Amino acid sequence: MPNEEILKLDNQLCFPLYASSRLVTRMYQPLLEKLDITYPQYLILLVLWEKDEVTIKEIGRKLLLETNTLTPLLKRMESKGFLQRVRSKEDERKVFIKLTDFGRSRKKEALCIPEQLLKGISEKYSVDKIISLRNDLQELISLLS
Repeated sequence: MPNEEILKLDNQLCFPLYASSRLVTRMYQPLLEKLDITYPQYLILLVLWEKDEVTIKEIGRKLLLETNTLTPLLKRMESKGFLQRVRSKEDERKVFIKLTDFGRSRKKEALCIPEQLLKGISEKYSVDKIISLRNDLQELISLLS
């Protein structure tokens, strides 16, 4: 008979990843409410602030999300004036996502978010440990994707 210890919640890798992701995302909520965006929308803006005018596929690749997940988020962001979806003239299947002036201007307001989040965590967890954890998670993502 297999060892049943392996099925205990405390022995799972997935649960601490899932729970910590939810808890960190919850910490972002009050900071993002000021920008009137959700956490997934914040991730999209981070991609676009880094490089504007990219395809939906490029955003999906960067965020590890499928087009059918991104499309409704992008439509909502477009209706709020953050971005535009523009079809390629060369290939109508390609849709480029381009920030509006309003979307670009939100970057200044968002500059304080990482620092405020880090401040909330670093009271209990050192900055060095946070950086190390981020690096380990990035390595895990690379291995799994």
